[in-house]
Amino acid sequence: MSPDPSSPSDSDQQTQPGRPAVSGWPSFFEPFRHVGQAVANLFSPSADASHSDDGYEIRVELPGVAEKDVEVSVHDGVLTISGEKKEERTERDEERKIYFTERSFGSFQRSFRIPDSVDQEAIQADFEKGVLTVALPKKAETKGEKKVVAVKSR
Repeated sequence: MSPDPSSPSDSDQQTQPGRPAVSGWPSFFEPFRHVGQAVANLFSPSADASHSDDGYEIRVELPGVAEKDVEVSVHDGVLTISGEKKEERTERDEERKIYFTERSFGSFQRSFRIPDSVDQEAIQADFEKGVLTVALPKKAETKGEKKVVAVKSR
């Protein structure tokens, strides 16, 4: 009988979070297991991209970022969204002893290569409730419309 694929083997136990290694001690690298993803999330806001007959849309989550601190630019077929989430400190905060902080602050930048079918002059961006929505409309000739070509006789 083959082992159940849903149950961890002894070798898997060393790499599963919260599970002790076979010897009873947690793996040495367990605390660092998700550090790479956490670091990426600090400097790279989450984004969604979608497509329709009329164009493309990119939505980026920017909670805590002010609209004035966001820049959207296009250069050589690359859309770049950059900005900064500024740390909020008050005089009262200086008097407090902070036990921990999980909020992140600092600069961010995301870049997306855009298709040649995008009308770069018509790109628009809206910012509402911490979400930046960038609309990338297609050029008129690439919207999937049928174009009739005249046939000439010679």
